[in-house]
Amino acid sequence: MILIIDFGSQYNQLIARRVRECNVYSRIEPPNIEISTIKDLAPKGIILSGGPSSIYENNSPKISNDIFKLGIPILGICYGMQFLINSFGGEVNKTSKREYGFAKLNIKDNECIFKSISENTTCWMSHGDSIENLPIGFEITASTENTGIAAVRNKEHNLYGVQFHPEVEHTPCGKTIIQNFLFDICKCSPNWTMKSFAEDAIAQIKETVKDKQVILALSGGVDSSVTAVLVNKAIGNQLTCIFVDNGLLRKNEAKKIKKILTEHLKINIKFINAKSKFLRPLSKIIDPEKKRKIIGKVFMDVFEAEAKKIKNAEFLAQGTLYPDVIESVSPFGGPSSVIKSHHNVGGLPKNMKLKLIEPLKYLFKDEVRILGTEIGLPDDIVWRHPFPGPGLAIRIIGKVTLKRLKVLREVDFILIEEIRKSGLYRSLWQSFAVLLPLKSVGIMGDHRTYENIAAIRAVTSRDAMTADWARLPHELLNNISNRIINEVSGVNRIVYDISSKPPSTIEWE
Repeated sequence: MILIIDFGSQYNQLIARRVRECNVYSRIEPPNIEISTIKDLAPKGIILSGGPSSIYENNSPKISNDIFKLGIPILGICYGMQFLINSFGGEVNKTSKREYGFAKLNIKDNECIFKSISENTTCWMSHGDSIENLPIGFEITASTENTGIAAVRNKEHNLYGVQFHPEVEHTPCGKTIIQNFLFDICKCSPNWTMKSFAEDAIAQIKETVKDKQVILALSGGVDSSVTAVLVNKAIGNQLTCIFVDNGLLRKNEAKKIKKILTEHLKINIKFINAKSKFLRPLSKIIDPEKKRKIIGKVFMDVFEAEAKKIKNAEFLAQGTLYPDVIESVSPFGGPSSVIKSHHNVGGLPKNMKLKLIEPLKYLFKDEVRILGTEIGLPDDIVWRHPFPGPGLAIRIIGKVTLKRLKVLREVDFILIEEIRKSGLYRSLWQSFAVLLPLKSVGIMGDHRTYENIAAIRAVTSRDAMTADWARLPHELLNNISNRIINEVSGVNRIVYDISSKPPSTIEWE
């Protein structure tokens, strides 16, 4: 097992994911973890994450220096490296210019973490402080043009540090660096798999639920469907799944989902029509955070009403994933920044009566898809594009009305239909349309129009923590645009979103 200390980086779970890709179990803990707890966990290695703080700030995150007395190999990343160096008496100073983006990495020593890596490769930098002077026992192992100390090691104590981020896709050699740390330095064994995760999750659910009843928020997406199967395998008929039609679904979505779920999931499912309960309080809301909070509250009101009908219902199961959590709250007690609240995380009411079961909350989407296949779900469910819990409410920028919902549904339907026809659906992480709160002048049939603008968004990604805009073929974009403008009344202009994450998020709201 590898222990990851959360110093506040938005990429904490991405580090954990990279470790798990190597079939090694990882666990994230806050900096205030007791040294005795670390001893009990007996990790083979420790990774100190990056973070937004400066080491000299009053409230900057720190862990006890006793961690260095445990004799466990340690890798510090970005802020984690600065903390490591500062703890041993080195000097860290603020740089005159923040370094953000790609940098050429000049490797000075091809041993240890840089084994089998080219002497000149690229890496991804994101830091405002740099190391000026090293403590005794440390040596420089890599540098860049702007950062003289880009990587260090203390061979005697098995301590390593990198100023860049090996966990992100933008560092091509990052996976090799992590593998070298896991297997050559920490001597880990690659024996953690999705099969073992499923077995552990099922056992934990059994132990938690015992003889009580569970209700599950079933959306028909891969996350909630995998959760349903795991819970069902654990407790069988003690599970009741509830599908809520909130009036914010895509065209014909409720009918399609009902057909798929009843055909493939032999589980007790109730279908609830609650359209008016969601649409009425949203009618005048523009702020996206307020939308999410309202949807979260109504969602729980509906569920608690249903829970009262189920004897001994004490638990609510949800398909929450880690990207939902990390963008909503800092789940491990660390200082990670909040980007936005998700309906099933920050949007839940504090006085919720049901206890949560979230077996997937430390997994990424691609891991859940592997898990879904492992436990026997069909491809139609496993490979569905992500669809947010708040639905089209956060893809309509501004007020949510029946008229605007109808327009967006038609636009989205054409977009997905054309992408499927092109054969690109499975290669994309997500594709969807956004209705903007803007109108533009156009000409249709020699007449002036003043209609809505719709934005098209398609991205490629492995984990939703980072994403790049998809380079869709021009012919496909042309077909999508022509069909929407000709077939959807109320739209006369299509724009294509070419921003990546970061700095943008995948969804617009």
